[in-house]
Amino acid sequence: MTVVIPLAHVTAADGARVGGKAVALAELARRGVSVAVGACVPVECYREFVRVTGLVDRIGLELNRKRFADMRWEEIWDVALRIRNHFLRADFPPRLRDPLAAAVEQHFGKTAVIVRSSALGEDSGGASFAGLHESYVNVCGVDAILEHVRLVWASLWSDRALLYRRELGLEVADSAMAVLIQRLVRGDRSGVAFGVHPQRPDRAVVEAVYGQNQGLVDGLVAPDRWILDRITGQILEHQPVERRWRLVPAGAGTERQALPTALRRKPPLDEAEVRRVHRQVCLAEEAFGHPQDVEWTFRGKEFHILQSRPITTAPEGGAADNRAWYLSLTRSLENLKALHTRIETEIVPGMNTAARELAARPFQSLDDAALAAEIRYRLAVYRQWKNVYWDDLIPFAHGIRLFGQFYNDVIRPTDPYAFMSLLADTGLQSIRRNERLGRLAARVRVDTVLAERLKAHAWQQLPPDFLAALDDFLAEFGTPAWGMAERQVLAGVVLEMTKVTDAGPGARVPAAQRDAFLDAVPPARRELAAEILELARHSYRWRDDDNIHLGRVERELRRVLTVGRQRLAEVFGERATSWEADTVADVLTDPTQVPPVDEPAVAAGVGAETALHTEPRQLVGQPAGPGVATATARLIRSPADIGRFQAGDILVCDAVDPNMTFLVPLAAAIVERRGGMLIHGAIIAREYGLPCVTGVPDATRRIHDGDRITVDGYIGVVIVRRQEQTILASRAGGRKTGTGRNMTDG
Repeated sequence: MTVVIPLAHVTAADGARVGGKAVALAELARRGVSVAVGACVPVECYREFVRVTGLVDRIGLELNRKRFADMRWEEIWDVALRIRNHFLRADFPPRLRDPLAAAVEQHFGKTAVIVRSSALGEDSGGASFAGLHESYVNVCGVDAILEHVRLVWASLWSDRALLYRRELGLEVADSAMAVLIQRLVRGDRSGVAFGVHPQRPDRAVVEAVYGQNQGLVDGLVAPDRWILDRITGQILEHQPVERRWRLVPAGAGTERQALPTALRRKPPLDEAEVRRVHRQVCLAEEAFGHPQDVEWTFRGKEFHILQSRPITTAPEGGAADNRAWYLSLTRSLENLKALHTRIETEIVPGMNTAARELAARPFQSLDDAALAAEIRYRLAVYRQWKNVYWDDLIPFAHGIRLFGQFYNDVIRPTDPYAFMSLLADTGLQSIRRNERLGRLAARVRVDTVLAERLKAHAWQQLPPDFLAALDDFLAEFGTPAWGMAERQVLAGVVLEMTKVTDAGPGARVPAAQRDAFLDAVPPARRELAAEILELARHSYRWRDDDNIHLGRVERELRRVLTVGRQRLAEVFGERATSWEADTVADVLTDPTQVPPVDEPAVAAGVGAETALHTEPRQLVGQPAGPGVATATARLIRSPADIGRFQAGDILVCDAVDPNMTFLVPLAAAIVERRGGMLIHGAIIAREYGLPCVTGVPDATRRIHDGDRITVDGYIGVVIVRRQEQTILASRAGGRKTGTGRNMTDG
């Protein structure tokens, strides 16, 4: 088997072996364009590696845990993380490693290189995988190069690449990866150029930065941009930026370096160089017959093309593909640090200010028209902050991803989620909230008179300080889903919590564990490791806390909406209590806008399952919290179900939201239809040390309320025994959680 093909020997006929990227560079080199010296590791090596190591079967298993089309991005990231960890832990078979090491030594020796992807199907006229697979800059030595070849192979299965393949309809099973190794050109000015402007077909674009091109591609350094006439190359516009940084080779990679003052005032390219870049892009278009997206670099006056790919053809109908969104799934450290600052100094204070301002607005005595206007106003405020939540708070979760990949690269753990233990104990608001509930429950547990009065909702007979504590809790943490019965729901939760003698979170991060991780990092990267870990802990905390802050704004909308629904229910009946905010406002304004009566729904859940004739015994999901527990399943489909939850039950739901986190200290385990280690249920389950399985298809339909189930959070499996077979045994035998949590007889 040929393990390395010099780039100079690659022809168009080798496309199925070395991928489009390598073929394009070889063709440009034949036409006299300066291309960095390189060689390809063909796809046969990848296929041999995954076959001999058994990875082909492991990949198949991971991709088939759940229908791929039904997976959310969090679940796909989990799949990609596990696959990547399989690659990290798989040893090179000697019969592949030995000839590959010899060939790499022969071609590159100790020369610094770039290790790039060149996947089959990559860089075609209909699909640009630019940025979706990994590239590694400034890699030196045979061992390091082979290690990064393996990492490039693993990036074939990154979440962003998997999503893009799904969008394009490419067969995942047929995917394979060649790798391109090129000598590193230590460019002092670099950039990208587009033969056609994305919005103006008569224009071309050149972007440039100081230093290595990776700074621009990864979003670490903002580029100067020039707009040119596509045909003549005349410069029509220059869009300068504040120049502060450049990326330069350093150690075993790159580092961001402050620009010297003289360069900050000077664009990276002069006008002649901009036109020279454009001419080279035009030559590439002539070579391939399609406008090209070209990465390039200058070393002094020497110009080199690093990559050339066709500009992706828009799908039929003119809609662009979603590659830009998939690329956003990977965030740089600098991007996340800036986002963190904005979250803590602007976004969350802004949300809380908005909630306070809404809370101060009177509404009970408004007439119908004014109440409708108030609902619309509050709805607009809520939607504004919800958009910020999606645009900024959700992406900040990628700090966890960044640390997870860093940790696994260094430690190579058996458990790909071992890094999560370093993120626990970050002071989540949901944990602090539950600790306050625990203090209320501790008082009720030892005072039978107080317990009886609380059970009877005898508010006026409660000690004034206890009633004040309940109301203070609701003022700070009350949930919009509880509506006007907030005290009653809270009383039920407190009473159930009296049955649990150990309701505190179990996850703590020993200093020795953090020190052991940092000690395993090479000294040159230890400061970076500590910085990424700290960012990830903030990311982990905000991944859960963000819902509480947004919930405060939503609560102020719900308070007014509840009044509007009650008014309309007096005229239009109970159905008005479920109308959405827009509908409530419209009908309050004009009663003729009443929506038509919905047709009676077919028996949800039970009827559907009967039609399927399924009696599941074992349900497969994603392992999200280690541990095993057997207990009674309690389905929570709406806030109305919260009051039925008893200490020791297993929480089964579509997704754990802030309204349900009060129940977690009571639960023996958690099962969710939604999946992923980054969803709230998984985060809070790990904080409490609970077994958790997420991503179980149709969990709330295939598990019945009252079923006896076993949750195995190590392997991601839920074993179901039907309610009618087990309910007597489960009630007689009590509830043992398997988590070590103590239950009282109360």
